[in-house]
Amino acid sequence: MAFNENLYKEIMEELEASQEFITEAAGAFRWDLEQGLKKSEYSSLAMLPSFIGLPEGKEKGEFLALDFGGSNVRASVVRLLGNSNFEVLNWVEKPLVTAEYNLLNSSATSEALFDFLAETVGEAAEGNKDREYYLGHTFSFGTEQEDINTARLIKWAKEIAVPGVEGEDVNALLREALVRKGYANIKPVAILNDTVALLLAAAYTYPDTRIGCIYATGYNTCYMEVMPDVGRPACIINTESGGFSKLMPSKWDLELDRASEQPGRQRLEKMVSGKYIGELFSRLIKEVFGLTEKPSFSAVDMSAIMEDSVRAGEIFGTVLGDGASDSEVIEKLRQLAKAIAIRSARIVAASWAGTLWHLAGSSKVEPQHIAVDGSLYQHMPYIQENVRRALYEIMDEEAGGLEPVLVKDGSSIGAAIAAAVATCR
Repeated sequence: MAFNENLYKEIMEELEASQEFITEAAGAFRWDLEQGLKKSEYSSLAMLPSFIGLPEGKEKGEFLALDFGGSNVRASVVRLLGNSNFEVLNWVEKPLVTAEYNLLNSSATSEALFDFLAETVGEAAEGNKDREYYLGHTFSFGTEQEDINTARLIKWAKEIAVPGVEGEDVNALLREALVRKGYANIKPVAILNDTVALLLAAAYTYPDTRIGCIYATGYNTCYMEVMPDVGRPACIINTESGGFSKLMPSKWDLELDRASEQPGRQRLEKMVSGKYIGELFSRLIKEVFGLTEKPSFSAVDMSAIMEDSVRAGEIFGTVLGDGASDSEVIEKLRQLAKAIAIRSARIVAASWAGTLWHLAGSSKVEPQHIAVDGSLYQHMPYIQENVRRALYEIMDEEAGGLEPVLVKDGSSIGAAIAAAVATCR
């Protein structure tokens, strides 16, 4: 198993995201964003309205939050204290799949799934069936939304296959289940995407926040659009930025795309997110060693490889055997992982810059916080510093006023805030 030095150099050159590349990407992202607002067929951004604006930080009261986005469901009671402060009074988390039951496959029913959600919410409310509660629901699947309280599921994702939900109003199903379980006192009043929930949670504490970003297994951004459009008020827009297509991919990116579940879709996400960068790294390892079978490296493996040369050697030894025992080769592979991570960070910065330029219009970009959540941003080496470095390269001194802030549990806190915004104004 020989290491191909010339191919390695070619790959490293392909992975370089130059200042010119990211600046052009930022401009193209702004163009797509603004065309998407006009519903132009030439935009690759969905630009979905959330029908909710930002909180004032003065909202008060106790609200229920439901967070459903995968194999676990979380319900909580959140007390908003005003003055941009809050506290979580109760928190319940339950799996939807165990050895005893599976509420996510095709053998489940919509009634069973939503009854389970209703029971979990009721448990968070400590079984109280008399006190009126307003509930916000973070639902992390593609929906057609008509207002803050109505969202019809377009199609399940993440291997979920429960029949009888696609095409239905998700909050109506939840409301019916709450009544069946004796919790008619709990009123679902808001449903929102997890990225929108993140922005609401950050803006409650940091009122100057206008952009929210989830940078993890997947990638998405949203922002507060102040210009109203026909049929909707000014509101937070879920850009579905992972679908941005106006990037110049390398031939390695194209090969990954062709082998993916949805070829031709989610171009940006496939170049930046945790789900895909481990796959890209695996494919490139296969190429530089001329392997017949593709090894399997995850984004978590990449982090460990970049953090510690000894650990890197152990990982490569386990996956590749004795052929990856040379210390110089191991260092080159660590640099390969680093190049993939840095390119990811620089492309993400370009999507932020394009959004910031849109918000600023012909004026300067104002100092502000940018809300971020996600394991890749939080844990992967080189990501945070290279996002900031790229922002300076694209925006020069205007980047100095930007302050990314890591937001934890944004999906749940944001859902409670959404319930407050929907009912308190």
